[in-house]
Amino acid sequence: MDNARAPYVTLNPRPKRKALGWFFIVLGVLGCVLPFLQGFLFLALGVFVLRDQHLWAAHRWAWVEKRWPGAVSKIESLESSTTARFAGWGAGLRRAIGRG
Repeated sequence: MDNARAPYVTLNPRPKRKALGWFFIVLGVLGCVLPFLQGFLFLALGVFVLRDQHLWAAHRWAWVEKRWPGAVSKIESLESSTTARFAGWGAGLRRAIGRG
């Protein structure tokens, strides 16, 4: 594995996202030991969630992006569309309850 580094990384630390990412990392480690969990899947998901929280995760994500560029672009576009959808739902919910 070569040391692919992201040229410029903007860290955006958020406690809930860090907790979720570390939860997935722990599930991934457990999945490497337990036969009924997919360890690699949870490890990859944890690195994806932590990529803008920690520098080491951003470097690993840069390596993944270099290795599988098509899959990474699909994953990141799915993340942006899901984020926009949740933001729309949140705005509609705030309008419905009269707080926005």
